[in-house]
Amino acid sequence: MAVSSGNVDSVTGKLHERLSRLGFEVYPLKVGWYNSVLPSSLHLPYPDDSLAVVVLSTPAMFEEAFLPFLEMRGCKGLSDPIDQCVRHSVSTAVSQCFPGQKVDVRYDYELLPSRKPKFLAQTAAHMSGAAYYYQQSDVTDHTWAKKKMFGVCVHSKFGGWFAIRALLVFEHMTVGSEMVQPVPPDCVPSREGRIQLLEAFNFHWKDWSYRDIIHPVETYSPKQREYFSTLPAQRFALLRTWGFLLSEDDQPS
Repeated sequence: MAVSSGNVDSVTGKLHERLSRLGFEVYPLKVGWYNSVLPSSLHLPYPDDSLAVVVLSTPAMFEEAFLPFLEMRGCKGLSDPIDQCVRHSVSTAVSQCFPGQKVDVRYDYELLPSRKPKFLAQTAAHMSGAAYYYQQSDVTDHTWAKKKMFGVCVHSKFGGWFAIRALLVFEHMTVGSEMVQPVPPDCVPSREGRIQLLEAFNFHWKDWSYRDIIHPVETYSPKQREYFSTLPAQRFALLRTWGFLLSEDDQPS
């Protein structure tokens, strides 16, 4: 089914209505934009003009979606509580907004049988215009030019205080040439700033200083910082001290 740019707005509008109240943002893109910058082994197996949507979580997601999710549903099994919340929020929105439609929902934590990620989150965010993906190639002639430096996305409003959570591919929706690829805001335009960002992310990521490379409009709350500063294996114990996670026998079904 071919869709116009107006129909794309309708798709993203429905998702925005459901997800923005939970602290998520949505950004459309074409599969071809994503595939064009990656080797074929990492391509999404859909035509270039297929419609896709990137889903980000903002700092508000923790209080607006995660804590209410724990309060109402609790956590099941050993999987990550945040992942469970994101899956519940996104899958519910997709099923309610697009009943009967085929939507391939890929989460940032999922792997293919080959052990490769189901999608490259930062590449998808950049190609949709959601956030600028700063990489080693964005800084020339530096002393660490021969070292492997991992790249990092920066959001124009939230800096590094956000996460890329999911990619939705609408399997039977194709978009024409009227959909123009947006350019992500270049929040760190100077060479010095990019060096500072990449070094902070690669060498000092634990102190989170890279997240404040710009002045964000909102950051993680103290409670959210405590949660993400806690080792994953200890987060269930932390949630219990907050009054969440009933005993196994009392967990909601």
